[in-house]
Amino acid sequence: MTGGRSAGILLHRVVDGGLQVLLGHMGGPFWARKDEGAWSIPKGEPDDGEDLEATARREFAEELGLPVPEGELVPLGEVRQSGGKVVTAWALAGDLDPDRVVPGTFTLEWPRGSGTVREFPEVDRVAWFPLVEARVKVVKAQRELLDRLAEKHSFE
Repeated sequence: MTGGRSAGILLHRVVDGGLQVLLGHMGGPFWARKDEGAWSIPKGEPDDGEDLEATARREFAEELGLPVPEGELVPLGEVRQSGGKVVTAWALAGDLDPDRVVPGTFTLEWPRGSGTVREFPEVDRVAWFPLVEARVKVVKAQRELLDRLAEKHSFE
């Protein structure tokens, strides 16, 4: 499959009667100066033979450096991102403090072609957003996941 697969968890909570979702701003030099469309649910690629729900749980913990909150994962289905990657997601009602996040890292040759390999955080910021604001911040294809969450929970 072109683009591969990824799995993640969309953590959400209700504050003052409004639904909020937790998003991470993608780390690394490409996303450093971008804001709109540069946030994502915590997600990642499965290890060989790994179940996608297990992938979502592992990637959440790896990207945020915190355990997945207790609770039932509710399937949100799949979306295809612009690069072809298919993201399978689950919603989870829960809470966590973004100030406690200790992001995982990845390595990348930067500047490209320089031969210098640097380490970057997988996410460089994590924040709670009301759905309306989250729709602007999140990667375009993942907006569908926000819509599905709102539909499941009867929020506008």
